[in-house]
Amino acid sequence: MSKFDEAVALYEGEMKKLGIACDADLLRKVAKGLGPSIYNADSSKVSSTDKAEMDRVKANFLVKKLGLADGPALDAGIKAAVDAMGASNRNKYRAIFYYVLVQHFGKAAVYG
Repeated sequence: MSKFDEAVALYEGEMKKLGIACDADLLRKVAKGLGPSIYNADSSKVSSTDKAEMDRVKANFLVKKLGLADGPALDAGIKAAVDAMGASNRNKYRAIFYYVLVQHFGKAAVYG
């Protein structure tokens, strides 16, 4: 099993524990889009308490990657993703966090 497959299997298991429905094909595409960051212990996770990081998620992923217009709806989507993963959960994997955002905003077509 490749390192990528191991990472995706970890994410699928985590999503099952969190009760998040998983479209395995979309999860693989989101994880693939994150490149090598999924293999680094620090960059593979999102710190929802770090405002600067949440601003980067909004600017670089939601606005640039998904093509959404900046506004209060993006903050609400980020909050929904944090709530889905659990605010006190220290292992908010970036691939799962982004997957939840893609699903929340109905932007799976971006990963065609």
